[in-house]
Amino acid sequence: MTHILLPLTTGFLLSGALIIAIGAQNLFVLRQGLRREHVGAIVLFCGTADALLIAAGVAGVGAFLAALPQLATLLALGGAGFLGWYGVQALRRMAAPEAMAVRAAGETTLARALMATAGFTLLNPHVYLDTVLLMGAAGSAQPEAVRPVFVAGAALASFAWFAALGYGARLLRPFFARPAAWRVLDAGVGLVMLTLAASLVLRALNGPG
Repeated sequence: MTHILLPLTTGFLLSGALIIAIGAQNLFVLRQGLRREHVGAIVLFCGTADALLIAAGVAGVGAFLAALPQLATLLALGGAGFLGWYGVQALRRMAAPEAMAVRAAGETTLARALMATAGFTLLNPHVYLDTVLLMGAAGSAQPEAVRPVFVAGAALASFAWFAALGYGARLLRPFFARPAAWRVLDAGVGLVMLTLAASLVLRALNGPG
């Protein structure tokens, strides 16, 4: 039993440590949780994407991506464009005369919500650094027989985090019943997105090194 619990716990803790950070994807999941829009589908997408990327990293894809610095540059530029666009949209919402009500749900279709989730997940170079390269390296260091257990632990942490973030956001709904709170959230989201976009552009201009 111990030989299974150790890689399971290692994968869970390492994945949890990497994923619990203020980033574009987490902010988007939080915002959708507050709006109660397609939370289950978004949580399922984020958790599944992480599980697949971690499994791919452990299987050796991480080493392949590390040998292609040009791909990292393209991802950085694509991610910067996406984050910049979303950041501007958030600032426009913040500056709008009418504030978003906490119950203003139904404005985003499932398809658009999933497309945005895919953008935050797959156009972020950090997701490949964390889930594919770093988690892949850690998983590859495990004995081959227990690598699937390591991946399962890491995936469990991802699903648990996104579920807590998406469904736990309702605890903040009394605070976000005030229009000013939505303006503060959108201002913060916009600034974070634009800052991340700028950092990605700088990374691309400086090259893979």
